[in-house]
Amino acid sequence: MKIVKRTLLLIAVIITIAVIYNYPKLNILSGYSAKNMASSVFLAERTLAFTDTTDNNFSPVNLATDYVNREKKIATSSAFGLLTRKAIYRKGLGAVLMLDKSDATAAYLVPKRAKGSNNISFPFGNAPQKDTIFTNVDYKKLQKAIDFLFEEKNQTRAGIVIYKNQIIAERYADGFDKTSKLLGWSMTKSITSTIFGILQSQGKINVQDKAPVKSWQNDDRKNITIHNLLQMNSGLAWDENYNEISDATRMLFLERNMTKEQEKKQLVGKPNQTWNYSSGTSNLLSGILRQQFKTHQEYLDFWYTNLIDKIGMNSMTVEADLDGNYVGSSYAWATARDWAKFGLLYLHRGNWNGTQIFEETWTDYVVKPTPTSDGWYGAHFWLNSSGRYPDVSKKMFFASGYQGQNVYILPDEELVIVRLGLTKNADQNEFLKRVVSAIKQK
Repeated sequence: MKIVKRTLLLIAVIITIAVIYNYPKLNILSGYSAKNMASSVFLAERTLAFTDTTDNNFSPVNLATDYVNREKKIATSSAFGLLTRKAIYRKGLGAVLMLDKSDATAAYLVPKRAKGSNNISFPFGNAPQKDTIFTNVDYKKLQKAIDFLFEEKNQTRAGIVIYKNQIIAERYADGFDKTSKLLGWSMTKSITSTIFGILQSQGKINVQDKAPVKSWQNDDRKNITIHNLLQMNSGLAWDENYNEISDATRMLFLERNMTKEQEKKQLVGKPNQTWNYSSGTSNLLSGILRQQFKTHQEYLDFWYTNLIDKIGMNSMTVEADLDGNYVGSSYAWATARDWAKFGLLYLHRGNWNGTQIFEETWTDYVVKPTPTSDGWYGAHFWLNSSGRYPDVSKKMFFASGYQGQNVYILPDEELVIVRLGLTKNADQNEFLKRVVSAIKQK
């Protein structure tokens, strides 16, 4: 009996230690599940069951148990009954993890939105586009490229190819269609950058100026520019790790104001000499954007009135943190077609159906390689200048997000290609090569 008791005691001790060690990680597990469930059900208008089987179905998130209260618009996720997190949906601002019971009833401002035109053909409106057949497009070859993208191993949800403003290929996985809103994850960073481009075009900001962060003014961080932040080249410490409790996971799952986490960090390198990918930097930039407006309402409205709704991305919602700051690092949802419109805006160097949204030179700015990034990164856009995609033009640049969300812009080929999915392991180079080879350049 003594041996049995000692064995049981040892097992209990081991379990206790394991729980204590892993308890903080449960915040990631349950927090991710609750937040994504709330966004999926209330913003993207999916069901709990569909979300559990298509969004929250990967390890370890699939270990959480989810519940939805449709009346209160709250999603609850429990990790083994040990830690429970709740996320609430706020119309216009999306879903956010609650940190206090009062968050469920707290007042909040809502961005003013405009409706898209149903009388103008896509892409400048939402009406059906006129059928156009391009004699230089090999449609059979193009179809094979799409078939490759949608092979089961690639876990693709949406794919669109736009050539000369016309959709020449479009396909969706089962359960999704052209009205489905999909999370762009870090493609949101490119949206954030574009807001700076618009403000600079309006003469309201200069990205070469020092970053207006009060807490940095008495140390070497005062030399960091907005430009350094846009290029992820500030020299500030940051741990972008989603498998542990890290700077990134603390910010996204435990903070009320996500714009402050990067601000707290010290220099570990020199500005303009130390590239380090950081979602904290993007949210710090969102906070800097908020400072440019006299009121919170003006900040909330500007993203939509001057960009999102102005180019007809009417399905898009950029979610906000509990303090009402847009989560510029991660949380923009939109249909694949609206993500494509964003790509077209850059393909046309800021010109949208005759209206210049930002100066043409801004496009040149975002594709200028960041020092020490090995030609891989620009100003919140990814680049192909070093040939990471060897079978595609080095002039290609793109917005990119977790699990393989991509809007590719190929200026010379007049192409915008959208791929939204659930894995980065899809062979994007092969897909892009096949698409480009299906179009004979004139």
